[in-house]
Amino acid sequence: MPRRMSISMLVLILVVMLIGAFPCFGADGGLRYSIMVSKFQNRSNWSGQWDLGDAWGAVLTDSLMQTGKFIVLGEKDMRQEAMDEQDLAASGRTAGGGRTVVTGQMTPAQLLIKGDITHFQDSTEGGGGGIGIGGFRIGAGGSNSEINAVLYVVDSSTGQVLASKKCYGKVSETGLSVGLTRGGFSGDIGGFKKTNAGKAVELAVDEAVAFMVTKVPEIPWTGEIVMVKGDKVYINRGTREGVSVGHTFQVGKVEVLRDPKTGEVLDQTIEKSGTIEVVSVKEKISICKLTQGSGITKGMAVMTAE
Repeated sequence: MPRRMSISMLVLILVVMLIGAFPCFGADGGLRYSIMVSKFQNRSNWSGQWDLGDAWGAVLTDSLMQTGKFIVLGEKDMRQEAMDEQDLAASGRTAGGGRTVVTGQMTPAQLLIKGDITHFQDSTEGGGGGIGIGGFRIGAGGSNSEINAVLYVVDSSTGQVLASKKCYGKVSETGLSVGLTRGGFSGDIGGFKKTNAGKAVELAVDEAVAFMVTKVPEIPWTGEIVMVKGDKVYINRGTREGVSVGHTFQVGKVEVLRDPKTGEVLDQTIEKSGTIEVVSVKEKISICKLTQGSGITKGMAVMTAE
């Protein structure tokens, strides 16, 4: 019996340790931000058979999705293609099958992820020229792949850079090496990650994602009141953004202080009108009750309570 008790206690301790190792995203109980990864500019003076910015963006988008901590939106070209498809369907030139074209449903990005790739080197060398298989080159030589990038977290409403991070990844290997042949990267993320260049990119992306997971929760999380009906206050954030019953928010009018000459946003504060508490949640909206204050109206800003 003592032995069984000790094993049970050990299992309990391990479970507690694992739970502690994966805390809620932010002190506010797991609220999520909608983000869009813009194409990173290649300023490394490296040119090859594949697009470095596309490769970086694909790996970063995939890694952010895997965390489950963000609402990751399609890159700009993906969203443009979606809008083009909506326009085509609305033109009446396609077989709709009875479906009504719906617009105005695209999720807006709260934060934009942009950046520059400042250095890249991929000197994978294959003994005897190597063997090309499915867009990849396998050789018996060595490899030295290295990348430097700078990541910026930008407020989509003001264009202000809220945070930045220098990211670095390097892979040095001898023996069997895997590189890219001409046209090697074409959206095949899994295949790309197996190359030495892909491993270097992934190391740098890991730094970027770890930074965002710790830094983004420090950025004020916001929403907006979309309707007030009786004693019910509706906000445009729901389970998709991590809102749950019991969450409390402060609401009020946003005051933006701008530079009179440049128009640049210098500061943004909220003139508090009251506090609301979530009583019911759907995917994209939450229904709240007023717990403090008065004069709550449609269009007011919603922020996490202090």
